[in-house]
Formats: sequence, structure tokens, C-alpha cells
Amino acid sequence: MYGEQPLFGLLNRIGTPVEGHRPWPRYRLTREGWLAMIEELAGNAWTLLGLWGEQHAVHAAFREDLAGDIAVVSLDCPQGRFPSLSPVRPSANRLERAIHDLFGLTAERTTDPRSWLDHDAWGVRRPLSDHPAAPAPNPGPYTFLPVEGEGLHQIPVGPVHAGIIEPGHFRFTANGETVVRLEERLGYVHKGIEGLMRGKSIGDAARLAARVSGDSTVAHSLAFARAVEAALGVEVPPRAVWLRALMAELERIANHFGDIGAVCNDAAFAFMLAEMSQLRERVLRVADTCFGHRLMMDRVVPGGVSVDIPERGPALLLDLVADLRKRFAPLVTIYDGKASLQDRTVSTGIVSTGLVNRFGTGGYVGRASGRGLDARRSPGYAPYDDLEFEVPVLTEGDVNARVWIRIREVEQSLSLIEQIVKRIPGVPRGLDGTTPLPCVPVEGQGETAREGMALVEAFRGEILTWVRVNGDGTIDRCHPRDASWFQWPLLEAAIEGNIVADFPLCNKSFNCSYSGHDL
Repeated sequence: MYGEQPLFGLLNRIGTPVEGHRPWPRYRLTREGWLAMIEELAGNAWTLLGLWGEQHAVHAAFREDLAGDIAVVSLDCPQGRFPSLSPVRPSANRLERAIHDLFGLTAERTTDPRSWLDHDAWGVRRPLSDHPAAPAPNPGPYTFLPVEGEGLHQIPVGPVHAGIIEPGHFRFTANGETVVRLEERLGYVHKGIEGLMRGKSIGDAARLAARVSGDSTVAHSLAFARAVEAALGVEVPPRAVWLRALMAELERIANHFGDIGAVCNDAAFAFMLAEMSQLRERVLRVADTCFGHRLMMDRVVPGGVSVDIPERGPALLLDLVADLRKRFAPLVTIYDGKASLQDRTVSTGIVSTGLVNRFGTGGYVGRASGRGLDARRSPGYAPYDDLEFEVPVLTEGDVNARVWIRIREVEQSLSLIEQIVKRIPGVPRGLDGTTPLPCVPVEGQGETAREGMALVEAFRGEILTWVRVNGDGTIDRCHPRDASWFQWPLLEAAIEGNIVADFPLCNKSFNCSYSGHDL
């Protein structure tokens, strides 16, 4: 049993530990225990890490940020209902709505009962429940929240957008050019990932995890792999651990380059987009040479990695780091000294520290507003506990701060790549020692299902993946929670009081994933 820290102390009193959940404990609560937990949440700062359902139960993960303690709580829902967490944790609302759409479980007294992922276009309602239902015969239009006041007008944008971008609808209410309210409607790229994973082999499910959000394919693959490895008690070969971190940092740098350039382009400074696109392309080409795929998709697998870097890989990576440092620094100086850019980014789209803390928002959105958590540090995972790096934090919370967090993270990632290349253990031996897990029952496991969870730092922020592996080596349940779930709601807050023309700038400074959110 875990110690009497505040989080574990409460759960030890009101819950029953569940065997076979790694690396953090899971507690089964009664309805009274769930209500007691909600009451406790109203008076403390425990962060909601995730909320997901299955046919007859709901699960939530929490972290006590100061102590770093993490735990999962579960509630059986024989009546198909559970007390809502959204009155005390607003970040739970959209997850509760998604649970209802997929499994038919209803959050009682939720702050918003509307459908979220289900647009009445699936051909079936509650597709993952015991008793899926036929679609509504005459579905009405989605009801946006009302706004009252003199001189207000609405501006609908999307779901189809100009350029290469995924679909999402934004409903602006404005007074002249000033945005009074923004409301999002997402779910247009729902792929049914959670349903598709059920019954799949570990290998097939890993391929689905790699496609939750293409720009975070390494991070989602790593989160899935670590969750499966935790469930099965598998130890990954040291070289594979370091190769995974190398790919993760290459992914981080490539995406940050793209975002910095795109933010500047939305502020009418196309020069920076062109320059940053060149740097991003340089990273992707080296990734292709070293790992056989520009995005490094399907290279991180449960049990290790599917490829090793070639003999000339370390030299190519060190040359890349030197070249990027040489070319990136002058571009940062240009960004910082360009008055027209600063006029657009400074004091635009401010998100308060209070909001990022209430929503448990991580990544550059959280760190730009004073919330300095990074899963590589807390709870931490190998090999980052053996590497030196800083987690940049600012407090201004505006577009400019989110750009500067990216800049500083690029600098840290370049240092991390250099450290990894110089210290990576082992000698390249093809796939020896870094092969994926076999998709067969694990020896000694029998018919007992095992559960595991992982928290991984993607370029956007924390990814949580929870998995239950059947005794025959297939996936019973998997829930991948992208960082975007806790960032999208704050974009609505960021644009309030700004002009409509600043929305593209705010939106790109968040760069939330549609695909990662819609599952």
C-alpha cells in the first residue's frame, strides 16, 4: 500500500486497491467514495490527468503536483451514471461528454450535457456501449451557448478551413471587431481509435497509437509502448530507451520550428516561415536518413524500437545540431527585434496562470503562463533522469511567451540530442535486443489481464495512455489522451477581448491537435 501522502491517504481511506495496475496504483471507489473524492477536490490543487470510460465503469487519473504522486480511481456504473467531476475540475467536461457519446455513461450534474464527438453522423449512437442505439431520427442543429448584449453579431468559421488544416468549427460572437465569446465544436475527425483497438494484438494496436496524431507519432507511440510495458512488467533494452528519446527530441524540434514560422506568418512576416520551414525540413531529412521515415512513424514499438540508427547516424546528428544552432540563433534575433512582429504577439491572447492551473494545462501553453510541469521531469522517465536540461517557464501568458517557450525548448532539445548521441549505450546490432514484444501471451501471465499507464511529454505537452492487456496478449481497453484536450478550452479564453483578426495568431500559438483530440 502506498504511503500516507495526502492523495494516497484519502484514497486508502475511501477506496480499495486494485491488483495488477502499474506503475501507479488504482483504487476502486463506491459511489459514496467518489462523492467524497469530489468534495476533497473542491479544496485542493490535485490535477486531473485524464478521465475515460468503458461499458460499465469510469476511471480518472490525478496527480498531486507538489509531491508528484499519481493515482487512478474507478467507479462501477451499473445504472449507467456517475457524479460529474466538471463542477470542481472544468477540464473534465468535454471528456465526460465524450464518454457519454461513446459508452452511454451519463455524468450527473455536469456543467454541460451536450454531445461532443457525436455529430449524429455515425449511423449509431453509443457505439462502444453494451447496447448501441439507432441514430436520432430527426437530429436538430447543435446548440451554441447564448450571448446577450447590444450590437453583437456572430461569425461562423469552418469546419472547412483554407490551406492544409483539419476540420473544426469556431463560432465567434463579436462587438465590432472585438471578440466577446468564442465557442469551438470539434469531433469532425473522429476515427474510432478506442473502438478499433479492442481485441487487437499489441503490434496492431501500436500502429493505431502511432496514428492518433501524426505530428506526435513518436510521443503517442512511446506513451502506448510504456503503458504496455508497465502492464506486462517488461524491461526495455538500454539502447532502445535512448533511441526513443532521440526520436522524441527530433520530433519536438521539427514541430517547434514549424510552429514558430507559422505564428510569424500569421503576423504577416512570411520570411520567418520560409526560414523555419527550411530548418524543419533539415530535421525531417536527417530523421529519414537515421530512422527510415521522416516522421519516425512505427519506429517506437512496445518492447523497444523497430530500427537502429546507421553507422553514420551519430555524425549526421551532431552535424545537424551544429548547423541548427548556427542558423537558428540569428532568426531568433530577427524575431525579437522586429517591431511589427512584437506589436502583434506581445499582449495578444493572454491566458492567466489561474486558468492553466485549473485546467491542468501543460506544454508550451502551460509553461508560458507559469505552470512549469514537464513529464520528462515529473514523474520522469528514462533516460531523461540521466540527462541535463532545463524546463523554460514564463508568466506573461501571451502569444509572444508561447513563441519564446518554443525557442528555449528548441535550444534545450539540441543539447539533449547532443548528449544522447555522445552517451547512447551499446553497439549498433541491427534489431538484436530492441525487437518489439511478441503478440502472444506473456509467459506466466495466464488468463489474467494486466493494466498499465504512462505519462509522456510530447511537443504539445503531456500525453496520458492507459491500457488493459488481456491474458492472450490482445488489447482489452486503451485510452490515449492527447495534450490538446486540456488546451483547446483555453483557446476560447485566450481570444476574448482580442480582435477577430488576431484569432489565427492565437490559434497557431496553441496549435492544438484536431486528430489527437477527436480520437
